[in-house]
Amino acid sequence: MKFEDSEFFKSLKHFKLEMPFGNYYLCEKFFVGELNEGVHFDWKKVKRVAKELLEFYGENPKLVFISNRVNAYSVEPQNWIRVEKEYNIMFASAIVIYNKPSYLNASLEKRFSKNSIKRCKSIKEAIDWANGLTEFN
Repeated sequence: MKFEDSEFFKSLKHFKLEMPFGNYYLCEKFFVGELNEGVHFDWKKVKRVAKELLEFYGENPKLVFISNRVNAYSVEPQNWIRVEKEYNIMFASAIVIYNKPSYLNASLEKRFSKNSIKRCKSIKEAIDWANGLTEFN
């Protein structure tokens, strides 16, 4: 389910960041990313998103990233390491999976990240998990 189709779209204050390769929904404690079908999310795109996030949230934000995998696309798993090293924007992530290939990809990505990555079966599960993290309380 897309973020815009969820109960949270109307109930959470957010800013929609539209990029040529997908949309991001910037909320207070987390941001949700939904990439377009067939996109290859490379380092160039990561840098574009990181720049926008830092402009919106300011330097050294303490955020959770929710990757809502409603479309099929490819990711460079080693980008997790580079993002953590160069930007330090996120302290945890959730990947919302909708099929077995997505689950396998998320499992591989989890191995590359030093930060916690939770695999979720719905956008609701991911947002509830993010809001319940002790780092925010």
